[in-house]
Amino acid sequence: MNAPNTPQDDARTAVIIAGRVFAPAEDVETFVTEARATSYPLAAANPGNVLISFSVEDATTGTVTVLEQWASQEALDRHVATPEVAALLTKWGPRLRNEVRRFDVGEKDPMA
Repeated sequence: MNAPNTPQDDARTAVIIAGRVFAPAEDVETFVTEARATSYPLAAANPGNVLISFSVEDATTGTVTVLEQWASQEALDRHVATPEVAALLTKWGPRLRNEVRRFDVGEKDPMA
């Protein structure tokens, strides 16, 4: 997982992306390596990124856990619109089963 950008003390998280994708088992490590190499540096450069993580949950089934936290929909849209992320999605999208969901969060973290 990459180091998150530093959120402001009173910042609200607007968008959470969470769930699983399923890649062919023989390609799951390659997919995660490419996803990290592409998305992590771009997300770190995006001031609206709070967290991004891709991890192999079960290599035998090709299960990858995805977790992203964005300060706004606009920040997420900027990330997805980069040519690098678009190319990654074009390459891998047809080979993945996607069970990732988007959640809007409109309140301050009660644990903060």
